[in-house]
Amino acid sequence: MVFDSCEHVVATVATLAERIFQEASQVHVLATSRETLRVEGEHIHQLSPLESPPNEPDLTSEQILGYPAAQLFVERVAASGCSLELNDANAAIVGEICRRLDGIALAIELAAGRVNAHGIRETATLLNHRLGLLWDGRRTALLRHQTLSATLDWSYHLLSERERVVLHRLAIFVGIFTLEGARSVASWNDIDENEIVAVVTSLVSKSLIAVAGSDTTVRFRLLDTTRAYAVEKLATYGETDRVARRHASYYLRVLERANANAAGPLEARGSYAAMHLGNIRSALEWAFSERGDNAVGAALAAASINLFLEMSLLTECHRWTEQAIATQDESIKGSRREVELQSALGLSLMFTRGNTEQVRGALARGLEVAEELGDLHNQLQLLGRLHIFHERIGDYRCALMFARRGEAVALNLADPVGLAEAHSALGISYHLEGNNVGAHSHLKAASAEFPFSKRINTFHFGFDYRNRARIALARTLWLEGYPDKAVRVANETIREADVVNHPVTLCIALIWAVSVFVWIGDLDNAERHVEKFRSVADRHSLAPYQAGALGVRGELLIKRGNAEAGIALLRTSLETLHSLRYELLTTTLSSALAEGLEITGELQSSLQVIDETIDSVGRNGDSFYMPELLRIKGCILAASKATRVEEYFIRSLEMAARQSALGWELRTATSLAKFWAGQDRRSEARALLASVHERFTEGFETADYQAAEHLLMELVHPGMHREAVLWLPSTDVFRNGKAIRSGLIAEPVANPEDDRQRSQIIPAADAAIGRRARG
Repeated sequence: MVFDSCEHVVATVATLAERIFQEASQVHVLATSRETLRVEGEHIHQLSPLESPPNEPDLTSEQILGYPAAQLFVERVAASGCSLELNDANAAIVGEICRRLDGIALAIELAAGRVNAHGIRETATLLNHRLGLLWDGRRTALLRHQTLSATLDWSYHLLSERERVVLHRLAIFVGIFTLEGARSVASWNDIDENEIVAVVTSLVSKSLIAVAGSDTTVRFRLLDTTRAYAVEKLATYGETDRVARRHASYYLRVLERANANAAGPLEARGSYAAMHLGNIRSALEWAFSERGDNAVGAALAAASINLFLEMSLLTECHRWTEQAIATQDESIKGSRREVELQSALGLSLMFTRGNTEQVRGALARGLEVAEELGDLHNQLQLLGRLHIFHERIGDYRCALMFARRGEAVALNLADPVGLAEAHSALGISYHLEGNNVGAHSHLKAASAEFPFSKRINTFHFGFDYRNRARIALARTLWLEGYPDKAVRVANETIREADVVNHPVTLCIALIWAVSVFVWIGDLDNAERHVEKFRSVADRHSLAPYQAGALGVRGELLIKRGNAEAGIALLRTSLETLHSLRYELLTTTLSSALAEGLEITGELQSSLQVIDETIDSVGRNGDSFYMPELLRIKGCILAASKATRVEEYFIRSLEMAARQSALGWELRTATSLAKFWAGQDRRSEARALLASVHERFTEGFETADYQAAEHLLMELVHPGMHREAVLWLPSTDVFRNGKAIRSGLIAEPVANPEDDRQRSQIIPAADAAIGRRARG
């Protein structure tokens, strides 16, 4: 026997079915109903919605059509007389429609019937409106199946009054909610919290609330179609604003509870808040609306800051903090809440809109209030943000001042994470000013692993300070003459940033890692990582990074030999970066522009660009790059056949030596040796280059090392092929226990076994340690 659609007579059917089961053992009963019969002998089979394509990018039309919901949609579109040719783009829209209709067959059929009149894209848009509930189905269907609204009316009118009230109050939730949330939002004088539990259980049994979750945590949601229907009922009852206020207050408590447990990582403590992101957004929308409550909105915005920063939702962080501050609510002025709002506004604006005076004003105001309140934790955070702000606008001396102030506050706090953050800021400042010894010490301290602080969460600084210190350490290692170590640390840092899954942190790691790859001459790796950097910046609307990616692409084009295209990208990038006041990359990019102009023969323009860049570095203090700028100027002057070429090369060498920047020394020594060789000063050139070359213990495959090695060989034997081998009778040549590469041996010796005679070949072979030679 089949009993179809039992929900409106469920008690009667239950009695009948149980009696049949007891007295007619050969009879089987199949019943369909929104709720179970709850009788002896009943076995439940849940009819799940049709499986819909997941919300994943890059799914092909073939993959999307592998899901039953999409198959039904396409089949019903064709049955309606509409010719639909699916490609990857419109198949993705089909997937979206199926997801939004929760795989409900009737809803999918009704939506498919609209495609002939509206097309795929417009049909998806119409789902945002109540119209979808009123779309007509088959004329011959039962009345309750002719529209979604009628179907829902059928179920709604079978509910008790309490069930109806709770259902429409729960419609305020966007997506999932917990039983705790339901009790907080849907109960007040007419229904207490204990009754809510019973009513929710009943609505679940009647299939009006869906259950999702694990064995340990149960969560609920209303299907989108049910929610759209119930929202209208909420308005009809005149309860929208009252329920919205309770909803906003509940999520304020959720966020405050998450913030109080701020010691752990996002997955350990913030995933709960992140899971409710849709509800938090909805609560903020209501609070700042004309019918909302600005005071609740300001409190909710302040409580949301950590969530937005940890998820790198910087545009939203900017939007809500700016609105909260603009409300002029007296309760937040001069309070810790104002400190947090100003601090977050400054940080989010800085990364999304550039380094404006509004950013400086917000951060300075936050620091002023934090100092008045004696709030050391927020002082440290704001000093860190002011440090990075001044670093980004190119005021490196001021950035160092804020780093030192941050160190003083961190020492007072005596918190290991706070101290490590202070080390990070100091190390980066020392790195940028060219103090590689000081930078290395502080960056190593900042890179150490610490247990989670009980009071400071690293991401509340806006990025992972440890990851940022590690990538600065990679650059410092290259400058100090350890390119292999630099590459290893850069790759490790990128992997860590990928695992952390924090876009701003990942962008910082990628863009500084790219500089390491460019310096060693690994252009393929640099191109791969700059494209990843650009993709992350685009996805999260990080405007300064988008402009920076364009510039680095221009730099790589020049190094690839396409100077004209590279120059065009660099000029566009630099113009945008200057307008955004993001100067952290402009020194490097300007030097690349100067080199590109030299390559194309625009020597006067090249000289002007490099002079302006040298002047800028002199004013601002990012002196770590000065040896390279002086070298580039020497090269331009040499190409122009001007005077004072040697002076700039010598200044570059002297500054690189003062900075302990062996990486720059090798590059400049190669340029100067080449210049001297052209003046027939070969012995001086060889002695200079060998003296720098022999100090390297690694990095033998890098572009600079290989160029120096080749030039040394040319200086010993002009015109000799770099892989030429001179005969040594069955002997490997060693120095300090390490084999020396062939092709650099200056001349045969009478007795290769004689240590004294063997040493004669060493000056010409210094750089080849670690490379085997057989005569």
